[in-house]
Amino acid sequence: MGSRVPLGFEWSVALRFLREGRMQSLLIVAGVAAGVAVITYIAALIQGLQSNTVDKTLGTQAHISLRAPDDLVTPIALAAGNAVELSDTQPRAQRLRSVANWQQLLPVLEEVPGVVAVSPMVSGSGLALRGEASQSIALMGVELERYQRIVNLREKIVAGTWGLQPGDAMIGTELAKDLGVRAGDRFTIDTGNVTESVRVTALIDMGVKDLNRRTVIIGLRSAQSLLGVPGGATVLEMQVADVWQADGIAQQLRARYPYKVESWQDTNAQLLSALNAQSISTAVIRGVVLIVVVLGIASVLVVSVVQKRREIGILRAMGTTRGQVLRVFLLQGAVVGALGSVLGVALSWALIAVFTAFVRGEDGGPLFPIVLGWSDVVSATLTATVCGVLAAVMPARSAASMDPAQAIRV
Repeated sequence: MGSRVPLGFEWSVALRFLREGRMQSLLIVAGVAAGVAVITYIAALIQGLQSNTVDKTLGTQAHISLRAPDDLVTPIALAAGNAVELSDTQPRAQRLRSVANWQQLLPVLEEVPGVVAVSPMVSGSGLALRGEASQSIALMGVELERYQRIVNLREKIVAGTWGLQPGDAMIGTELAKDLGVRAGDRFTIDTGNVTESVRVTALIDMGVKDLNRRTVIIGLRSAQSLLGVPGGATVLEMQVADVWQADGIAQQLRARYPYKVESWQDTNAQLLSALNAQSISTAVIRGVVLIVVVLGIASVLVVSVVQKRREIGILRAMGTTRGQVLRVFLLQGAVVGALGSVLGVALSWALIAVFTAFVRGEDGGPLFPIVLGWSDVVSATLTATVCGVLAAVMPARSAASMDPAQAIRV
């Protein structure tokens, strides 16, 4: 008799049960929608925040830097026999050192898979002098066109013109205020052994006040002369296609070359810890919300089984199989999960639109971009639907195991 039941029987019964308990169904769908909205909105918010933080951090630095190895003191050889020698080895003071054979290394690094740009640099410290003003500076000598592929200086210029001829310098906005200079004015750079007068061609905003107070960018040859490394480069900076692959590429370079190689993850350990903490917190929130959604769906379907006990008994007496009763309640869970997820995604998009419209940064634009990707939408929808089915397993098994005669007599 069960074989003659129409194919859409389970669907029609499942939808009918949901319609008859309309208020319960609406409440649980609303609960699922709220849960999905929370999950997707928080995920999009954290992803946008992390992406914005990483972009701002890497907007002023290279993804990978390669330097000459540190100077080390050679330890005293151990005495022969049982003699004991006491020694105190003091660390050697580090000096500016050029990367050996950097001109030949440059094209080799450019061919490394994942590396999209390489730029030589001479970096050191000095003083900026003008009149009675004296400011400590971080001096960077670069080949401007190459360095532009590492740090986008063009978009950071707030006054002046793009370009670095011999004797020119681009400086941070705060340093310009401290020295009292504008584009076209001159000041003196003193590195201890050499002094040179330079002309300000542009004022740049690096996005960090401390950097704006210390940054002075000059041509590579000028820096080589000022810092005493003729023809050298103290660091080779690299840009990679995928910022999250930088650490792996740095490890490969460390294994291949006898240089000091650091990725941006190495130099921003605290930032990575904060990002990992955010990701873990997001995962915990998602897990708790999913548990609440599953319990909510399960509780409603348990009540539905009790309320529909007589109807289930009649269906069983008419020839409905245990498997069909089981599928009826599993389908109810799937429908509730699917409807709730669709409404939840729509609510999440609305929340993102409200956040983008009303939460503004100092410049009047959006605080940071938030995008709810289709992968997140599909993932949330499938997760909510699967959770709905899983939540219905226990009520469905309970309904399928009913004895028809006892259920009808209730």
